[in-house]
Amino acid sequence: MSVLSPPTHSPLLLNTKTNHLSSSSSSPSSLLPLLTFSSKPSSSLTLFSSSKSGNGLASEEKKILLERDGYDVDADDYFPQSSSPKSKRKKEQQKTRGGKQVQDPPVEPKPPRTTHKLLQVIGGTARRTKLLSPKSMDVRPMMEVVKGAAFDILQAAGGSPASLRPGRWLDLYSGTGSVGIEALSRGCSEVHFVEMDPWVVSDVLRPNLEVTGFIDDSVIHTVRVEKFFERAEQFVGNNDTFDYISVTPPYAEVDYVVLMRVISESPFVGDDTFIVVEYPLKTDMLESCGPLVKITDRRFGRTLLAIYGPTWAQKKRKSKYEKHN
Repeated sequence: MSVLSPPTHSPLLLNTKTNHLSSSSSSPSSLLPLLTFSSKPSSSLTLFSSSKSGNGLASEEKKILLERDGYDVDADDYFPQSSSPKSKRKKEQQKTRGGKQVQDPPVEPKPPRTTHKLLQVIGGTARRTKLLSPKSMDVRPMMEVVKGAAFDILQAAGGSPASLRPGRWLDLYSGTGSVGIEALSRGCSEVHFVEMDPWVVSDVLRPNLEVTGFIDDSVIHTVRVEKFFERAEQFVGNNDTFDYISVTPPYAEVDYVVLMRVISESPFVGDDTFIVVEYPLKTDMLESCGPLVKITDRRFGRTLLAIYGPTWAQKKRKSKYEKHN
């Protein structure tokens, strides 16, 4: 900080870097605005560098000292308040070419998800019971003609055309739960439902289990199928196989080669397990899945159905087909 005697004649320019008086030929970038002197007497003038320093005085204190020495001080001229880059960007975003303020369009809330009763249980103790399903296309239940054919094949392969062999069923990508509920209706003792959508579980799957009376025979896992396989022991215990597994994923969201490999290597598949897989056109399904072989592969329009099972079930189906012909 430099202390100089007050000038008595013409206004001077202040060099902000060296704090000494200079002529008007100095660089404009290093000069403060002209100072206007008042007629008030003053014994001394205190000049401050505008550059920041650790021991510098606050802007308000500088203003008070300048006013004390008789200068007409405009705080906006000597101590301008620079706006932050964030506020500048915000102001620029609020303007258009015409200078008019632009407002973001209001975000319309998503319509509530609703259900309807277009599905029903085909056979067994809960036959003809209506089931809920979402009106939107984000959940695609298995068609009734495909579901009916799948259970007819399973019952025939198990040696009991009227009902399923008692056992445990794993319903992957369960959605409405129509496949697992059909299994319970036809004689399965327990079904594990794996569905990742909490709304589908609370507003579709669980009400369907309650209306059919199978809620006590069911276990619901609200988790992605991938996570379910990663934590298999946590969900169903160690080395606990299923008698039946149904796989009805959203076609465009899975790689069937990877999915079937994960299933075949899981502890859920045993030597006598049956696996029902619904898949789309132009998808190559393997002839085997772990210890299981493909016992049927049928097409229903744009939907295909493959069923894997033990070798004894395949031989039984072939022998029945030969006798029938």
